[in-house]
Amino acid sequence: MLILDAHEFEQTEVEGDGAQGVTIQWLIDESLGAPNFAMRRFVIAPGGHTPFHEHPWEHEVYIVRGEGKVLLDDGPVPFASDNAIFIPPDERHQFRNTGHEVVEMLCIVPNGPATEH
Repeated sequence: MLILDAHEFEQTEVEGDGAQGVTIQWLIDESLGAPNFAMRRFVIAPGGHTPFHEHPWEHEVYIVRGEGKVLLDDGPVPFASDNAIFIPPDERHQFRNTGHEVVEMLCIVPNGPATEH
């Protein structure tokens, strides 16, 4: 078993087309012995957003704090603190902070291509 202090993990800027005001921390992954999934913490500044993208793996997301919208091909869907969000494989999506405080979210993805960083 591991108990880790998230404040000890490096926060790095998310780079890529369409990312703005987003940092990521890799909290738990294969390097710590997790055989199946990786847990990441994202912080999105007010007005910031992840890229509008898609990939062949799922996401499980928990919104720790803040509010915003998930943009999908079908349009935006609002989210707020304590929402759990499932993004299926190959669904185009973008997380946008539309509030006045940071959005903090945990994102779980399967090990493999999703965790190559």
